[in-house]
Amino acid sequence: MTDSSFPLPIGGIDGPDDGPAILHAQEGRVNIESMPELERLATGFVHCLRSGGLTVPVSMSLRFTQALMAVGVGNGDDVYWAGRATLVSRPEDIAMYDAMFLAFFHRNGTGFKVRFEDEAESASIGADDGDGDGDGESGDDDVLALRYSAAETLGEKDFAEFTREELYEASKVMNKMRLQPAVRASRRRVAAGGGDRNDLRRTVRAAMRTGGEPVLLSRTTTGTRTRRLVLLLDVSGSMEPYARVLIRFAHAAVVARGRVEVFGLGTRLTRMTRQLGSFDVDEAVAAAAESVVDWSGGTRLGEAIGSFNDEWGVRGMARGAIVVILSDGWDRGDPDEMSLQMERLQRTAHRVVWVNPLKATPGYEPIARGMAAAMPHVDTFLEGHCLDSLTALAEAIQA
Repeated sequence: MTDSSFPLPIGGIDGPDDGPAILHAQEGRVNIESMPELERLATGFVHCLRSGGLTVPVSMSLRFTQALMAVGVGNGDDVYWAGRATLVSRPEDIAMYDAMFLAFFHRNGTGFKVRFEDEAESASIGADDGDGDGDGESGDDDVLALRYSAAETLGEKDFAEFTREELYEASKVMNKMRLQPAVRASRRRVAAGGGDRNDLRRTVRAAMRTGGEPVLLSRTTTGTRTRRLVLLLDVSGSMEPYARVLIRFAHAAVVARGRVEVFGLGTRLTRMTRQLGSFDVDEAVAAAAESVVDWSGGTRLGEAIGSFNDEWGVRGMARGAIVVILSDGWDRGDPDEMSLQMERLQRTAHRVVWVNPLKATPGYEPIARGMAAAMPHVDTFLEGHCLDSLTALAEAIQA
């Protein structure tokens, strides 16, 4: 019976470089005398994760070390899941964890073979043991096999060309987009050690606990408040190939953060926020589409935006908000009406962002009547035809 142990160099990307220590794993267990090397392995991998942008507290690092002590390092699956269970606290960090796991352990030459939870979305690393039935070369050399997420190939693909399967992949990507809320100054003040104003009330209360002597001087600073995000989605016939994807972006925004409102723009205005509140994207999109009686119909953008201004925007919903209009700009209405309503909207909102899928077309110019009338009152004009353009939109919302 042969010895199943293998040498494992300890270190990693930007990790300790004071020479490779050797860790021996015997039948999936770690020898007691190699505990210092096991701790160096855990420390190096945690350092790698932190360099990739993951937040790993010391408590998680200690739990990972304890997990490795329990499962050993003789099996790639055991090491992967030990780290996955102790070092990853959010679903959106799984992809980064997978990438860092591969980079770290491949560089250290372990030859780990890992079966990820979803092979279609992750990467795997394995060793060619020469026992396969294929015609390729056999040998002892390690073979690195990477399977990249299908979503990576969809980044620049036009939404109008998406298949049902690609639409499903795009929905998962949009759910992982971090729509960080933009903030504004609030009238309320909050306690702060280095604030710009003395807080007499808190100072007196603190003095009551010290015999009436004001030992601690409390101060306050200006607080912040999340800006409301309003999405106005064109649901007319010309936008149908893009609306079916953009409504999923709207759903992701409603579910991911607070103070988000969504309206459908067609021949009339339809509020869809409540329908998009379900965590089931298919159920939410179906309910929203059913609530819009003129889905894939005509469009009178100027009148619909005017209805939003009169019923919701000027009354408070658009005040200080970021308003995003997702439309190709084709309008059957009066251009003067469009110009008037966009001017009202710009005066009320903090920023108006127009997302036009046609902007990505070579040689495109916003010369359509509706688009030309709206452009003088738009603060940011973006593309909206692919996933990469939605990433730029998310950054614009946060700015």
